[in-house]
Amino acid sequence: MNESSAAISWRKSTRCSSGACVEVADAEDTVLMRDSKSPGGESLAFPRSVWTSFMVDIKEGRFSAN
Repeated sequence: MNESSAAISWRKSTRCSSGACVEVADAEDTVLMRDSKSPGGESLAFPRSVWTSFMVDIKEGRFSAN
């Protein structure tokens, strides 16, 4: 999916200190994700319910860094 940057407000973590970050944006019932190194490139689209479940799992520590 390639969204118009004029219509979508992309954001990235304030902890991102390099140009290699993940950016996310809200688009109706969808959450978009893209690589900040390629803002004009393709993005991934996730249903909001899937994204919300993913965020809950992260906050509850269901993923490990190893």
